[in-house]
Amino acid sequence: MNEICQQAETFLNETLSEMRFDLSVSSKWTDEGCLLDMSGEDVSFLLAENGEMLDAFETLLFQIFGRNLEREHRFICDADGFRRTRKAELQAMARFAAENVRKTSRPFTFGVLNSTERRIIHLSLQKEEDLLTESVGNGRDRRLQVRLK
Repeated sequence: MNEICQQAETFLNETLSEMRFDLSVSSKWTDEGCLLDMSGEDVSFLLAENGEMLDAFETLLFQIFGRNLEREHRFICDADGFRRTRKAELQAMARFAAENVRKTSRPFTFGVLNSTERRIIHLSLQKEEDLLTESVGNGRDRRLQVRLK
């Protein structure tokens, strides 16, 4: 396993223990980067507000250990398959947007998505030769747009 991934797992286990959460972390290295899976009695806290705490842990890990990761890799915090399910939803949304753009010839703009969610849609549609995906806007108002090339 990647050493950075092991360090991130240790850090999260210690942090969660200090915060008195009943959670444990296991990690594994994947093509996307370091997947940190959390389980335990307090999983509901991680999943509240659409997984906001998972996002916060990813940001924290990237700030601490991100310099040691190659550009194409990320820290992915998950609990109860939340990220896997969300990824499948986003891929379905990408297919829907692609069909819509092809039918109407008009751009399709998604609502607010975080950078990881926008990236999943970009990657889902990158091989579509007739479509272009682009992030538009600034800061928290950033949106993803799909349009014909």
